Amino acid sequence: MNIVITGAGKGIGFETTKTFAREPGNRIVAISRNKHLLENLLMECTSLKAKSEILTIPCDLTSATLVKELPGKISRFISSVDILINNAGLLINKPFENLTEKDFDEIFSTNVKSVFILIQVLLPYLITGSHIVNISSMGGFQGSLKFSGLSIYSASKGALAVLSECLAEEFKEKGINVNCLAIGSVQTEMFDLAFPGYKAQLSTGQMAEFIKDFASNGHHFMNGKIIPVSLKSP
Repeated sequence: MNIVITGAGKGIGFETTKTFAREPGNRIVAISRNKHLLENLLMECTSLKAKSEILTIPCDLTSATLVKELPGKISRFISSVDILINNAGLLINKPFENLTEKDFDEIFSTNVKSVFILIQVLLPYLITGSHIVNISSMGGFQGSLKFSGLSIYSASKGALAVLSECLAEEFKEKGINVNCLAIGSVQTEMFDLAFPGYKAQLSTGQMAEFIKDFASNGHHFMNGKIIPVSLKSP
């Protein structure tokens, strides 16, 4: 399969890339804004004797200009995209009264706008049977427990969830499925920022295995769904 993963430099994206790389025959495009983190990813995949080919592309997804250059780079490696995992995200933990317009713009630019732009530019490469998986959060899942300091982050993830529902409807005649995973607590740097001193219920490796299986098979059973992935009830 041909797979594109954003936010691949660390956390869930890093582990998901490694998980796909263990399978033979995959061609993976791993995207992160941090070139050095991508170099670490390649070294780790090499040490694991990965059976898939990996192309790393440093790119700031909040720059529309840079994102629009991606198809030219990706198309030299793969001719179509079977799976697109929009995992890149930003979290700012601040009381509402301390949030700035800059905070708002940065969060929505990373968590929503970059997904919108990337899907648009890759749409010519998405084919019948392609699966777009948007990584949201339980914080953006309606009716879930909410936490102080995460208002704009949660709002952006809620927006991503609704965008996923809308795109599933728009793309259904093309045979492109879109689903959204609202992920609960996973031990990542972002989780540490949101909940300092707490231990998450799941590791990044465990969540990566779930995402890999869902991205590979979930679209055969569902489309336009927002799926809570949490050991706790919403």
